[in-house]
Amino acid sequence: MSQPASSSKTAVVLFNLGGPDSPQAVQPFLFNLFNDPAIIRLPNPFRWLVAKLISTRRAPVAAEIYGKMGGRSPILPQTEAQAAALQTALGDHHRVFIAMRYWHPFAQETARAVKAWGAERVVLLPLYPQFSTTTTASSFTDWQRAAQAAGLAVPTAAIGCYADEPGFVAAQAALLRDRLPEAETKGPVRILFSAHGLPKKIVTDGDPYQMQVERSVAAILQQLNRPDLDSRICFQSRVGPLEWIGPATDAEITQAAKDGCSIVVVPVAFVSEHSETLVELDIEYAELAHHNGARGYSRVPTVGAQPAFIAGLAQMIHAARFDAIPHCGFGPRPCGTAWRRCACTE
Repeated sequence: MSQPASSSKTAVVLFNLGGPDSPQAVQPFLFNLFNDPAIIRLPNPFRWLVAKLISTRRAPVAAEIYGKMGGRSPILPQTEAQAAALQTALGDHHRVFIAMRYWHPFAQETARAVKAWGAERVVLLPLYPQFSTTTTASSFTDWQRAAQAAGLAVPTAAIGCYADEPGFVAAQAALLRDRLPEAETKGPVRILFSAHGLPKKIVTDGDPYQMQVERSVAAILQQLNRPDLDSRICFQSRVGPLEWIGPATDAEITQAAKDGCSIVVVPVAFVSEHSETLVELDIEYAELAHHNGARGYSRVPTVGAQPAFIAGLAQMIHAARFDAIPHCGFGPRPCGTAWRRCACTE
């Protein structure tokens, strides 16, 4: 039987997308994003060329977006705050590290730091509650390469998803509950649970992300215990010519405004504030709602370092299984080989 994680020197690696830390970092950050084979599913050199083209064209627009946030992404300091809270919750024998997918600190840097610390075990914990091949699987694969390059060969547990983990659900429901009274004073409320979108083809090919978003929403609504609430699930941040899963968040905001609703948006797939919440939801979609006559518009904060969320993460880490197979964060279901599937689809 494997030794409990709490009695070993255990490194916890939090994964997130990362973001540019200066205006000069915007274009290379975008290139790293679009050069990921999980995002642009073309062989090289075609993927490299497409990534170069897209990142060059999108960099000026993206720079304007980050300019509204002080010229840099807030995602690293947000993740550092979550890491600090989790470190406190875990206590002795654990150290929390951060690995970003598309900007510093990269997995290569983090794997070397984990090895230098002398970790006896590693727990991989993406800050993506819902599994996707474009986020969770991509980060796990990147870590596998980085760990091998660093010579880090220790028992590793991978938490594949936690779409309806009780701590995450409780934190999200509490934040939503706090926003409802004010919204209800302005008229009938419509809650829009907004998640980052995906090309429809990726979901059709078996990616469980959309289904897991639906699971998260169902659990949050059950926690609220308000059967009278009007709610919809929608998806934001569409880019490119491909058909994406829907309905689109901007279309749902326009419709809710025309229906005379007070709109409350919940970023159900984001646990950290970044450009999609602080600019797209708070500025662009707020303007869209008011332009179309919405009675009210408010946005629920991300769960961040909410105590219930951090406690839930800590509980999953303590229960992690070191058998080299990613598992759902709150149950015995193993994820698929090579981190390309999630057992929640089976």
